[in-house]
Amino acid sequence: MKPIKIAMLSLTHGHTRKYYQTLKENPKLEWLAVFAESEQVRDVFLKANYDIPCYLDEQEMYEKHLDIEAVVMASANNKHLQQFRECAKRGIHVLSMKIPSFDMDEYAEIEELVEKAGIVCQVELEMHYNPVVTRLNQIVSEGDLGKIRSVNATNITLSPVWAFPWQGIPEESYGKRVPLCTGDKRFRGGSLSDHPHVFDLIRWLTNSEFDYVYAEAGANIRPDIEVEDTLLINGKMKNGTNFLFDPSWSRLEERLEIPGPGWEIYPKRMEVNVNISGEKGALLADCFGPNVYHNGIPNDRYTVQYTYFDEWIGMMDEFVDCIRNKKTPKINLKWHRATIEAMNACYESIALGKIVYL
Repeated sequence: MKPIKIAMLSLTHGHTRKYYQTLKENPKLEWLAVFAESEQVRDVFLKANYDIPCYLDEQEMYEKHLDIEAVVMASANNKHLQQFRECAKRGIHVLSMKIPSFDMDEYAEIEELVEKAGIVCQVELEMHYNPVVTRLNQIVSEGDLGKIRSVNATNITLSPVWAFPWQGIPEESYGKRVPLCTGDKRFRGGSLSDHPHVFDLIRWLTNSEFDYVYAEAGANIRPDIEVEDTLLINGKMKNGTNFLFDPSWSRLEERLEIPGPGWEIYPKRMEVNVNISGEKGALLADCFGPNVYHNGIPNDRYTVQYTYFDEWIGMMDEFVDCIRNKKTPKINLKWHRATIEAMNACYESIALGKIVYL
């Protein structure tokens, strides 16, 4: 199979650096170029020592590499629509970051652009390619737990705001400045907007859609950011499965501009844990274990060495397969829409202080 000629856009998303090794080493990909949004972003990329042309002008990148077939859209959420327009015009396939847009009119335009251009759009939800989650889905789908009654899931992390500031700017993360609720000085666009995984996974595991959600935002543990960093969500799926989600930034961090060893204060950087209760039994899964933890430099902080499978390998393999064989990705725009609608409903629930039905 001929390798896909691929580029990266913006380089400002928290997952950006996780692609570098995969793009460089995967024989199914030919990494041509990157576009960096600023000199600071460019300098960080150049220090990674990848021999890939880096441009400060997106149009210049396209003009100098007319053979680009696909891009990884690693930009702030509010940049996605314009970049989708450019890719659709050029017939370039897109691997989009987790939130194409919270504005459902924009989302509809992105869907239309992709369909009319006949390009592949895969949304980055890498947990689908995690072997623990794959095994979890197999156990559930084969009925080993019986009918699923409840799912309790966490997607708790550090706050990326210090390294990727747009994720703390409501206009760039949520798309506009919307207060969480009357009298609250915080705005939409924080930890909830960073953590669609739990919403996506319960739809996948239960093969059902959301019936209703109820959400509350807690007091911020970071008083100097203007978006939410802690919240709790419960509700029910249309098949009767109850759920409780914690998608908070409840792991504290050293405020480093570039993430690295010593960023974590608590000895675990993130936790994606799933607890499923069924009529025949229960199952608990740690989707980011096992890891190796050690206490030391820098700053006498705990640091983490991840030992789990690189989900980006499987995700990029599917992206290539869909492009070359004209397939639709599992996590396509139509599938993902219900996840974004549920997240918007959570924000509405926080604002209204009551259950919101979907």
